[in-house]
Amino acid sequence: MLSNTKFQVRITGRGDMGTTVTSKGQVTIPKRVRDLLGIEPGSLVDFERAEDGRIVLVKVDNKATPTRLARLRGHAGKGLTTNEIMAMTRGER
Repeated sequence: MLSNTKFQVRITGRGDMGTTVTSKGQVTIPKRVRDLLGIEPGSLVDFERAEDGRIVLVKVDNKATPTRLARLRGHAGKGLTTNEIMAMTRGER
């Protein structure tokens, strides 16, 4: 699961924070907002609907929380080599 950091951005000024939606549905996040939120190339973002209907930009932390299975991975010890397993399968051990 990825953890989310929510930001509510209110930048007042001349209203120069608008952006245009491309034919692919893409938008450019204004530089002032990217700088404020620390959004860099490769950053993950999400959009959520607030209770009042506004859409909120959510920066997603790139550090994924390990799943229960991932936390257990590698805890069984060194284990057997392939040759040892094959010897057991053949009854040589």
